[in-house]
Amino acid sequence: MIGRFIPFGLGSVRIAFRALLRSPLRSMLTILGITIGIASVVVVTALGIGARTKISTQIQSFGSNLIIVFPQNAQRSGARSAVGTGPRLNEEDGKAILAEASSIEAAAPSIQTRAQVLTGQRNWSTNVNGTTLPYFSIRDWKLTRGERWSALDELAKAKVCVIGETVREKLFGGGDPTGHRIRIGGQIFTVVGLLEKKGDAPFGGDQDDVILMPISTMRARIMHTSPGFVGVFLLSATSPETTNRAVDQVTAILRQRHRIQPSGNADFTIRTQQQFQEMQSTVYGLLTILMIAIASISLIVGGVGIMNIMLVSIAERTREIGTRLAVGARAADIQAQFLIEALVLSLCGGATGAVVGIALISLGETVLEWPMKLSPTALALSIGSSALTGILFGFIPAHNAAKLDPIVALRHE
Repeated sequence: MIGRFIPFGLGSVRIAFRALLRSPLRSMLTILGITIGIASVVVVTALGIGARTKISTQIQSFGSNLIIVFPQNAQRSGARSAVGTGPRLNEEDGKAILAEASSIEAAAPSIQTRAQVLTGQRNWSTNVNGTTLPYFSIRDWKLTRGERWSALDELAKAKVCVIGETVREKLFGGGDPTGHRIRIGGQIFTVVGLLEKKGDAPFGGDQDDVILMPISTMRARIMHTSPGFVGVFLLSATSPETTNRAVDQVTAILRQRHRIQPSGNADFTIRTQQQFQEMQSTVYGLLTILMIAIASISLIVGGVGIMNIMLVSIAERTREIGTRLAVGARAADIQAQFLIEALVLSLCGGATGAVVGIALISLGETVLEWPMKLSPTALALSIGSSALTGILFGFIPAHNAAKLDPIVALRHE
């Protein structure tokens, strides 16, 4: 009896549960709306966290303190020059960077094309990349079988290559490819090594769908470019802390070598591993917010359902409310009773939604093979949001019930 006169006391909780159990089907349907909303929020949050984790792992797999220098046509007299007419990157640029930039540890030129590769009865279209030995350390790319080519192979333009795991699967199945020969662009190459599996690239694509060979071989036998031509430079800073300083040093060296005035537009672009990570975090952060906003619509729909059932419940129990007020219950007791009913509905829906969401996360990880991680904080916030939904959408019906006149309520049919 004491709880009857204490808002949110045990008496009010017992009355709320009894009232909800009078119409179990209606209560379950109301709970379903909250369940769907919370399950959606839980799954979307886990997707966002998992996506960030996966992208971060992919960017880390791309290399160690990586800096990439791309060629870019400079603007002259307000107009961008035609492709190929401006200064391009060349191997002398890389040598100058290594000699003069104290924050650069390694540099590797790279040129790339796509080519059809054949061996026996199998063929596959893949990325063929010409580079130098430092490429392996910059990309932090180890070999699981065989070995890398040698410096002598680079000087001799030897027809040797190392292949990625995807290329091995397409051309050799599960066998050891080292020592075997493959045909690329009409030339016969010997596979000397197999690259360690890296998985998907940060910006899409398969990092393991690649063949690496000496850049001198690539120029002479596959692409037939001018001597010293470089598509991009891959550089490695001495540490994450020196990356920004390394970028400044590389910028100054290239502007000087390409005779670009201080006010002129550079004919190259520099991107760092940190910038890639920041860009990806921003994109996925915005997508996560958008998906949570969409999922919250279900939560609002569930809240409207709670408000409707509370209004119906008050209309059905008007005489009961009048009786309680007549025997001494305060308006606060009545308001507490219906707020607790709304809160119980929303918390039951929140708990059920959390369980359903966790089950969907486990299913998604198994079926979709996508990393999904739900932090305890996010789970607690989801449950808290369900409770807040119940209080917000249950307040108006509870307030209306508390304002009823006892005499009018007792006369209600």
